[in-house]
Amino acid sequence: MTTALITGATAGIGATFAVKLARSGHDVVLVARDTARLAESAEKLSAEYGVVAEPLTADLSTEAGIAAVEARLSDASRPVDLLVNNAGFGNKGAYLTVPLQGELDMLKVHVEAVLRLTSAALPGMRERGRGGIVNVASVAAFLPRGTYGASKAWVVSFTQGAARDLGDSGVRLMALCPGFTRTEFHQRAGMGTSNIPAWGWLSAERVVNEAMRDLARGRSLSVPGKRYKLVVALARLLPSGGLGRMSSKAARTYGRE
Repeated sequence: MTTALITGATAGIGATFAVKLARSGHDVVLVARDTARLAESAEKLSAEYGVVAEPLTADLSTEAGIAAVEARLSDASRPVDLLVNNAGFGNKGAYLTVPLQGELDMLKVHVEAVLRLTSAALPGMRERGRGGIVNVASVAAFLPRGTYGASKAWVVSFTQGAARDLGDSGVRLMALCPGFTRTEFHQRAGMGTSNIPAWGWLSAERVVNEAMRDLARGRSLSVPGKRYKLVVALARLLPSGGLGRMSSKAARTYGRE
């Protein structure tokens, strides 16, 4: 793979993917909303690793933003070999306490953008017989609670279904489901994190390293960290009612309401 496109590339997991890929010699296309921050990140990656780092300003909660990234992914003269759909955000509050437009914006980013960008990247990858797509979801996908978890559950189901459909194409698709990760995510959403135990946190570096290993192994689902693998395994065994009570308790404990 020679070129990777990462959405939400200026902070957290997305920025860590960008650094790891650039360090490995991949050119990168960085997608985010903040033009100044994008330019700074692209310049730094180019200077440190000698790769081409292309900034692309796009707000994926808008039609124009999604269309701009679709166009870049569809450009056959500049093929993208790895797509990381990482852009996302959380809304503070339980269902019906969040304004409807905030919920719709979340679905635009987590669902519509993921579907459209994956669909834009796949034809070229399948024609070349190689490529990879990482769709960043969350452990919340397995714990029924509000729009965030529901949108991430869609990402997991969609990605694993598409991976099966493209099994003999040479293209790998994988849903990445991290737990609590030290990034700007919770701060931006106004979510409290003081009650999250130290053992519950993952570093963005660990998340990305495990994700890239799992992608290389051809897995369609990556859950970094042994504790979170256990959480997901238990979630798949428990009835949905029990899961709902467990996720509600976690939300109160971790200050997410």
